[in-house]
Amino acid sequence: MRVQRFEQAAALASALAADLIGRIQRTPRLVIGLATGRTPMLLYRELRLKTAAQGVDWSLVHTLNLDEFVGAGAVGQRYRDFMQEELFAHVNLDERHIHFLDGRAADLGAECDRYERTIAELGGIDVQILGIGVNGHIGFNEPGIALHPRTHVARLELSTRARNTWLFDGAVERVPELALSMGIETIVDAREIVLLATGAEKAEAVQGMIEGPVTPTLPASVLQRHKSVTVMVDGDAAGRLSRR
Repeated sequence: MRVQRFEQAAALASALAADLIGRIQRTPRLVIGLATGRTPMLLYRELRLKTAAQGVDWSLVHTLNLDEFVGAGAVGQRYRDFMQEELFAHVNLDERHIHFLDGRAADLGAECDRYERTIAELGGIDVQILGIGVNGHIGFNEPGIALHPRTHVARLELSTRARNTWLFDGAVERVPELALSMGIETIVDAREIVLLATGAEKAEAVQGMIEGPVTPTLPASVLQRHKSVTVMVDGDAAGRLSRR
């Protein structure tokens, strides 16, 4: 793993946005895997600003998001709505190139299979953006005895649901217990991975991911086995790492 340290989260977001913009300009048909949640919000703001300032063309780009809640229907509660507000409405992505799991599908297993086929039809993901949960999850791959290899229905830990109450009027009981998520092998099949971590609450998970053993009890640790992973951390998230 390559570890890049930044003093502030804003500097991290700006650096990654500049890198992604450069990739799009060099490879107009780039396939990007996207993460949702509070950590990448600064990244999406920087992408909006840099796109507007540089006139970046997203029309041939394809995006695939990591996960989605099962059953969430109110406006603002779906990760799809979040992405629309934070990024999609501000760049000229072709609507047909925005790929998302449908948490309201009648057959969730079939929906997971459809998503895997979509990824394959696109030729795989060029660069996958990840966050990390305080319990070490990536996507909605929660800690456990074994990890699901492919896109699947995930049961969310209470701590994960609590971290998502900001989408559900602050009420953990309103956060769905189930979600759809890319699996671990789906994620590590991406040609490149960039993981973002900011804030002191992520420091223990970051340390375990980079310096601990590979274990399903800390799902992000499997990234140690990937050939091209960049971990971008602010000073707080890097607080427990050995200096290197």
